[in-house]
Amino acid sequence: LNNLTHRLHEVPVLVVMPHSRCNCRCVMCDIWKANQTKTELSAEDLLQHVNAFQKLGVKHVALSGGEALMHRNLFVLCKELQRLRIHVSLLSTGLLLKTHARDIVTNCNEVIVSLDGPSHIHDAIRNIPAAYEKMQEGVRALRQESPAFRITGRSVIQKANYRALEETIDAALELQLDQISFLAADVSSTAFNRPDPWNAAQQDAVALSHEEALQLRQIIRKLTDTRNDLFDRRFVAESPQKLLRIPAYYEALAGKSSFPKVVCNAPWVSAVVESNGDILPCYFHPAYGN
Repeated sequence: LNNLTHRLHEVPVLVVMPHSRCNCRCVMCDIWKANQTKTELSAEDLLQHVNAFQKLGVKHVALSGGEALMHRNLFVLCKELQRLRIHVSLLSTGLLLKTHARDIVTNCNEVIVSLDGPSHIHDAIRNIPAAYEKMQEGVRALRQESPAFRITGRSVIQKANYRALEETIDAALELQLDQISFLAADVSSTAFNRPDPWNAAQQDAVALSHEEALQLRQIIRKLTDTRNDLFDRRFVAESPQKLLRIPAYYEALAGKSSFPKVVCNAPWVSAVVESNGDILPCYFHPAYGN
């Protein structure tokens, strides 16, 4: 019905940002810059809308952030979502996984960790010493609690790590993740705590130049030729064709081509609830309610 009318009848996916602060200082994200002005959705605030979750047919809740594990009562919410048979995905920097390992495997269905490359690149992008090591310890703790618990990685391809694409995949294998996926950096919107869009210098510090985007194309093609098994068994979530959209995006940013035509279904299947209660159709649109 969502696709046949101009009215939403269900929202299968809800992205909830329960906590505004983050424990990393990533170069491609400004969320951490507002750490001094903490906002947090109380479990009670969300639980009073549980009936609405059911009415809207919510089947999957992704707990994002900031770092959701910095929330004081996160697992109170997770327990209630599990009671409603809602699939709970926890997106995390990985730094607090070890501390909360038992609660995570008990109250969540999966964890998606941010992985920016092998240890030295990951730590540099995160601006946190030993961030990779702490994430590795956290993943091990989850595996000790529940060996079959699903743990995947997500990596933002950017200037600081694009040359290490294969090494990033090897890091995911070393961490014993179940899968790794890739996306391009957002450098042009006001999402992720940017009151104003980045200026040209800020964009250039993260985005690939035209020449770098062409290099990334070659890296992806070589990877497809030499390690195609990574794609065949879906350890890399994206197909080679889909992965090539990332250099295409950066080429378009550099003004050398048109942006890839991608149909976005976000407003019809999902919504975002921010830590201040604002509701958005996606990260990149203004709030339409609270």
